[in-house]
Amino acid sequence: MVKIINYKERKRQDGTSFFVLEISGGIEMLLSQKTGNYYATAKKAYLSCTFDELVCQSLLGSEIPGRIEKQECEPYEYTVKDTGEVLLLTHRYTYVPGTNNPPEPQTQSTIHKENPSPYIQKELAENHTFSLNEELTV
Repeated sequence: MVKIINYKERKRQDGTSFFVLEISGGIEMLLSQKTGNYYATAKKAYLSCTFDELVCQSLLGSEIPGRIEKQECEPYEYTVKDTGEVLLLTHRYTYVPGTNNPPEPQTQSTIHKENPSPYIQKELAENHTFSLNEELTV
């Protein structure tokens, strides 16, 4: 799932404007190559949309099924706003749609036997009538 965290107004070449939704894929922990310490970050991407500003504003905080992936692209220059440093990047982060299908129900054969349900745990403790290998024991 990704979350809509902001929206921005953009201009087309003809001067008309449209809005994009800024989405975030959630927190990730990365290892710094300079310091060797971990830091928290999040992948972000922008989705073009047909919504007006009021609709974009109302969508803030909404979640959408999918994920954000790093995708290789033609090299381009990116200027770091805080430092003014110009970087040559060869990737972008893009949204990849996901499905909103509920998880399949577990069947007896797919239930993890090392973590039985609380009911089975209670039966094991009190009556010793169930085993973890699905065989009835006396």
